[in-house]
Formats: sequence, structure tokens, C-alpha cells
Amino acid sequence: MTSTWEEFYAKTPKPADLEENKVLLKNFIDRFSNTNKKVVVITSGGTTVPIEHNTVRFVDNFSAGNRGAISAEYFLEQDYAVIFVYRLKSLEPFSRHFMGNKFLDMLELTSEDSTDSVKVTPEHSNKVANILKNYKKTKERLLQLTFTTLSDYLWLLRSVCQAISGLEDRAIVYLAAAVSDFYIPPNEMSEHKIPSTEAPSIHLRLVPKVLKPLVNLWIPKSFVVSFKLETDERVLISKARKALENYSHSLVIANILQSRRQQVVFVTKDCDYTLRLTDEELKNGEEIERLIVENLVVKHVEWMEKAH
Repeated sequence: MTSTWEEFYAKTPKPADLEENKVLLKNFIDRFSNTNKKVVVITSGGTTVPIEHNTVRFVDNFSAGNRGAISAEYFLEQDYAVIFVYRLKSLEPFSRHFMGNKFLDMLELTSEDSTDSVKVTPEHSNKVANILKNYKKTKERLLQLTFTTLSDYLWLLRSVCQAISGLEDRAIVYLAAAVSDFYIPPNEMSEHKIPSTEAPSIHLRLVPKVLKPLVNLWIPKSFVVSFKLETDERVLISKARKALENYSHSLVIANILQSRRQQVVFVTKDCDYTLRLTDEELKNGEEIERLIVENLVVKHVEWMEKAH
């Protein structure tokens, strides 16, 4: 059984930090409302689905937020303001380059007058300096907001859309988050941790498709991009086109799980075409998100011109 999006919002509690995030959003948007600055909302990472109110266990997915975090950097390069809505502890723009012990390997200890200090090793200094420079140059155009659960995400997404609605065609919404397809309504959850001696029976409900109200009600004048990930190439384009027919948004970026970092397909109501890195480009560290963002910027400008 599928709940409607109205029922979902009526039955799930608001995140504790939602009002604080609304203030952050308003302050950020106000800085650009009287300018020609284009703004992109990027959703990133996966959502969790708790199975208990006092959550110990939850259903999760594999997304680490690579596409969203990488894309944010390229949109900043293109002079967009970026609202980055991401799963807590998933990848973030700029810091994604320094995950785990690899960052510690870039540092070395030095001692002078019995005082320890840290500096970047010579072989990594250019890389770290360039990333730091780009971060410092663009951080005033970057707002980061976090979610963890599916309900956190959907509440935050609606608030973000409401905040940017006044920007109309200057806004892109780039839905790269891996959103759960199923959830457990709060009134059907166990209050406490389910005993490990039991084999619980869990009834999952289909998550309502909020893309329809997002496109038709919340931000009808904005450029909306969704993603379609499949494992069977034979159904990829047909499913992407079906999404466009159902929700009437601007564009679907379709990709196959195994090749998603090398190739994607842009699907619009009029055509579809492939963006692909060569094997050599991939080997040399090129990122498909650069091509994605460059193409989206062109399409967004064309779309804005048609709107006027």
C-alpha cells in the first residue's frame, strides 16, 4: 500500500532542527534574491529507515554521496550558489579528497624548540593547496544541511523547495540522493529495540513519490533533474522516459550501476544522448560529474532563455 505525500507528512514528525534549517535557508537565499546568481540544490547520500522509535536497527542503502559531493564542486566552479542537502557522515565537497588515513599520510610532523607542528608533505602540497584555495574562494556560496532518516530528508526537501520557490527559473534542483523506496509508518514501529531472540515481521510501505508535488506545487518554475539508476541496460531509457511522463520535470540522468562513474545518459522529452569518459580519462582521474555539470549549465541557460 502506498501512502500519499500528504499522509506521509501528516504522520511523520518534523526533524528537531527543521526550524533552525529554515532560518539558515532564508539567510542564504536572501543574499542572492536581488542578484542574477543561479542557485542549485543538490541532494546527496542515502536515507535510513528506522524500524524502532528508539532506533537501534534500520534499513539502509549503499550510497556514500560521491555524485552529489563531486557535482557540488563543479557547480561552484560554474559560479552557482549551492545548497548541499546531504546524509550526515556521507561525502562532502572538498573534504571528500581527504577521507580516512590517506589524509594523515599527506602530513608530516616537525619539531622545533620542543614544539611539534604539522605540515603537508612536499609531494601533496600542491594538491592540498589547490583544494583549500577552491574551498576558501567558494565557501560563501555553499550552504550544507544534513539529514539521516527518510522522514528527515523529505521534510527538509520540502522546506528547501519552499525557500527557493521565489528564485523561479534561476534554481536547479539536482536530486542525486538515493532515497529509500520503502518505509515503516511511525504508528507501526516498535517503541523499543526488537529482541534479538525474535524473528520480527516487518510490514514495509511504499514511499510516496514527492517528485510530483515538487514539480507541480512547490517549485513549478524551477529546473528539476532526477536520476535513474538501474542494473539492466535494456530497461534504462524506457524507465527514464516513464519518469518524465509521470512527473513532467526537466531531465532524467540515467545510469547503470556498474558503469555509473564512466557513462550517463541525458534523457529529455525530445531526445537522449550519452556522456562518456574514455578509459584513459577515467584512469587519469577525470570525473564524469564534470561533463554532467557542464551540460546541465548549458541546458539551464537555454531553458531560462525560453522561459522569458
